[in-house]
Amino acid sequence: MPTNDETNAHRRPVMLDLRGRDVLVVGGGPVAARRAASLVQDGASVRVVAPELCEDLAAQAASGAVRHERRDYQPGDVAGAWLVHTATGDRRTDDAVAAEAETARVWCVHAGDAARATAWTPAVARAGDVTVAVSAGGDPRRAAALRSAISTLLDAGELPLRRHRPGAGHVALVGGGPGAPDLITVRGRRLLAEADVVVTDRLGPRQLLEGLAHGVEVIEAGKAPHAHTLTQAQINDLLVERATAGQRVVRLKGGDPYLLGRGGEEALACRAAGIDVEVVPGVTSAFAVPAAAGIPVTHRGLARQVTVASAHDGATDWATLARVEGTLVLLMAVADLAARTAALIAHGRSPQTPVAIVERGTLPEQRTTVGVLADIAEKAVARGVTSPAVVVVGEVVTIAAELGDAAERGGHLAGHGGADSPAADPRPRR
Repeated sequence: MPTNDETNAHRRPVMLDLRGRDVLVVGGGPVAARRAASLVQDGASVRVVAPELCEDLAAQAASGAVRHERRDYQPGDVAGAWLVHTATGDRRTDDAVAAEAETARVWCVHAGDAARATAWTPAVARAGDVTVAVSAGGDPRRAAALRSAISTLLDAGELPLRRHRPGAGHVALVGGGPGAPDLITVRGRRLLAEADVVVTDRLGPRQLLEGLAHGVEVIEAGKAPHAHTLTQAQINDLLVERATAGQRVVRLKGGDPYLLGRGGEEALACRAAGIDVEVVPGVTSAFAVPAAAGIPVTHRGLARQVTVASAHDGATDWATLARVEGTLVLLMAVADLAARTAALIAHGRSPQTPVAIVERGTLPEQRTTVGVLADIAEKAVARGVTSPAVVVVGEVVTIAAELGDAAERGGHLAGHGGADSPAADPRPRR
């Protein structure tokens, strides 16, 4: 009897293109259901022969995903199949199917006896266009454990995913989250690992740039108040130009691409040029940064709704914002804060409305300044508050008195606060 190592030495890993090709599955139980579902996902035309079907396989048949012949296996069923899976649970039937497949020179996966099979299904990890197949000496649980570990590394962008052969260009607008590098999504992290070019904002998770593969080009496109590295039109042209040249481009943005991030303009520019573009949502700083400081933007009894607004130009409708109920979150509002708070008061918002300014949210140097509309601008000047910062206006700011300490104990997401952080000076003076 050969050992598993000796058997594996004679097994050749191959990739099969099953799209539109007939595959026979003999058996109607859970194993057959899993095999059939996987084959359908691979694009195969699946025919199932079994007198009865388990619930999962019956659902596949009812949906038309597989064709079901309600009967026992019969000699001749293998004819016309490119691949056979037998999983009846009956040894004699499975052996008969395998023997017919051998005679017909059709590869056969034998669920009941791997030694009698001529083909085996590995554990598969997929990430984008990367597929990794794992076989572990006939030990499926061992293979599955390895597959899970590899999947985790692929999803986290910890394996070298960047391609080295020419291919089609692609643009991904990736929301990097509020700043902390571990708050980017799994998909966003993987796309970074695949990128040829990264066009980055100053507010994105810049620490992740240090882990990019050798040779990846990083282009600065950040916008600071009154200081733009690239105009929006130049950014749009750059994305299209690089993708047209066959490069995989990641537009790494802070927060979420579609929340005051001009991601819609970039996506439309790519679509107009015929470029394949995808949008990867991100954790928006409008909600995450207050949360990191212990401030929920909605809270029962205090705020049932939240309004997010940009305050960086003269188009802001302060009269409307002053009238809205609930919490008001202002982005890009630190510059000329005195004029903005005065506008809210002038249009009817109480001067004693609690306000918090959270600088560099979710990063180790996070700092929170609290006050009320009447004095927050003066406090911000005294403390030297600078952007990037999120301004929260509303009664929910008072919740930081209870949650600020807990958030800070939770780790770096709460930052280190400061002399006027919610934990140190919890109640804004009214």
